[in-house]
Amino acid sequence: MNNLICNNGEISDLRPYEKCVEYGPEFLTDTELLATIIRSGTSGKSAVDLSKELLSMRNGNKLLSLIDASIDELKQIKGIGTAKAVQIKCICELSRRISKQSAFSNINFSSPESIAGYYMEDLRHLDKEHLILSMLDTKLKLIRDVTLSVGTVNGSLLSTREIFIEALKNRAVYIVLLHNHPSGDSTPSGCDIETTKKVCEAGRLLGIQLIDHIIIGDNNYTSLKEYGCVY
Repeated sequence: MNNLICNNGEISDLRPYEKCVEYGPEFLTDTELLATIIRSGTSGKSAVDLSKELLSMRNGNKLLSLIDASIDELKQIKGIGTAKAVQIKCICELSRRISKQSAFSNINFSSPESIAGYYMEDLRHLDKEHLILSMLDTKLKLIRDVTLSVGTVNGSLLSTREIFIEALKNRAVYIVLLHNHPSGDSTPSGCDIETTKKVCEAGRLLGIQLIDHIIIGDNNYTSLKEYGCVY
């Protein structure tokens, strides 16, 4: 095995798999990490070549392109069959679950940043609006969360009645609403603001407090409590 260190400190002349064994996965580039998962190339293409093509999908050259791509889209690259495409998507899903599980141990439902961090990976890549209701007990601990509606690119169907039926059924004392903006821009619409105020007022009558309504964008969020719409 060649262990060649370049003048700039980078390790060269090692295949990704060998490099990982010798130095650890933290020394691998994104392309090399993906190549170790793919393992084998195809005629005229190495695993590294295939990895470069995968990361360049949608003109992105980013790992996020793998998360957004479907299995069928991955298979459009010559050398990526069903087995490799499934492996890649499973790795993406495993990464998402690890990220969410890590965030759960630190989630603080009195902090918009903490709430957004916990739900970010679930919502930021979706191409339709999803409305999530998180229901909490007296100590602000999560009882459960549910997806109440899935809308179009332009909006979701928000029913105040459905929100509180679900909250009462689960004996929630506090609730948090979240939904994503597929555009990636978390700026609230006039409808977002109006419906948040209605839910807040209904909750006060029923004794179930709306803590916040958080809009998730692409790696950004807006707290409607901080926006002055939850009181």
